[in-house]
Amino acid sequence: MYKIKTMNKIAPVGLEILDKAGYQISDKEENPDAILVRSANLHEYEFNPELVCIARAGAGTNNIPIQRCTEAGIVVFNTPGANADAVKELCICALLMASRDILGGIEWVRSIADRGDEVAGMVERGKSSFSGPELNGKTLGVIGLGAVGAKIANTAVALGMEVYGYDPYLSVDAAWQLSRSVKHAHDLETIYRYSDYITIHVPYTSETHHIINAEAIKQMKDGVRIINLARGELVCDEDILAALDTTKVARYVTDFPNGVLAGVPNVVPIPHLGASTPESEEKCAIMAAKEILDYLENGNITNSVNMPTVCLDRMGVSRLCVMHRNVPRMIQRFLDLIGRQDINVEHMINKPRGEYAYTIIDTGTKINGAITAGIKAMDEVFRVRVL
Repeated sequence: MYKIKTMNKIAPVGLEILDKAGYQISDKEENPDAILVRSANLHEYEFNPELVCIARAGAGTNNIPIQRCTEAGIVVFNTPGANADAVKELCICALLMASRDILGGIEWVRSIADRGDEVAGMVERGKSSFSGPELNGKTLGVIGLGAVGAKIANTAVALGMEVYGYDPYLSVDAAWQLSRSVKHAHDLETIYRYSDYITIHVPYTSETHHIINAEAIKQMKDGVRIINLARGELVCDEDILAALDTTKVARYVTDFPNGVLAGVPNVVPIPHLGASTPESEEKCAIMAAKEILDYLENGNITNSVNMPTVCLDRMGVSRLCVMHRNVPRMIQRFLDLIGRQDINVEHMINKPRGEYAYTIIDTGTKINGAITAGIKAMDEVFRVRVL
């Protein structure tokens, strides 16, 4: 029986999937086979030897020590696209709040609520202070066209906006989901040059740190409106404040407010609501649970951030799963060990991801201890599992 440790409150519909599979689920489990987590910080967490995978019920994995997990033979999953509808809807709201001072107007009306019969007249005289442009006919630049970015681009087209999208890593599947009306930007400069609104939907890495900075803002239209629902560190706070002060940036909507931004005029600080819907939490939990189940039961890897996508239908009696470095002759060495035991290979697959790789081998008879011991002894191997 596999043991699952939950590190945060996980939607019950996800836990039910693992419960029906007969797994032991607890937030007190000391030696789990898998961890199901949302926002808990695992950077100082001591991984037990039995732990083979971690599933993050969400897209970002900054709370997980990816490199340490890989070296320990632990597959890390996330749930891309599970919260895409929730973020898309918040982004449409953000576009509207970037255009008109809706929140400022509401707060002002509340402040004059005690004026009784005068309120209606005051509203008519004061409403122009909170006005702003329509979205229809304006240009939106979408940086990152993954599950979230593609949905936003398509919705913006439906709202009558001209849309440019930039994503140097655009997958074929993501491209198929894009409206034909979305214009392909070959570089960020194109996004900056033409966009009245810019929304960012890329993961946070060392390469994307402060992707929106003074140099980028300098290339943008005067009065541009910027939306960041992805990660706070994608935008340089100091540079955005300077641009707001000169009105180069008309408004900045962020889902990651901090002490620097929270009280600044023309900053719309949203309290990290991007994926905060019950539907999103359920979708993330279901996807994460299914990833754990398929890996524990079949060794299949889908939506991993540190290992390649490798899925193979079961064939034969035993399945050998090996995480290893992507170096020459590894597969041949595995096959030599198996062949010397007169065991036939029924089916196999190997895929690399950078300096790492993952191999699944199905055999016609049971894999014995000599094979697993021989493979585990190889310096380039991180983890061996027999299913």
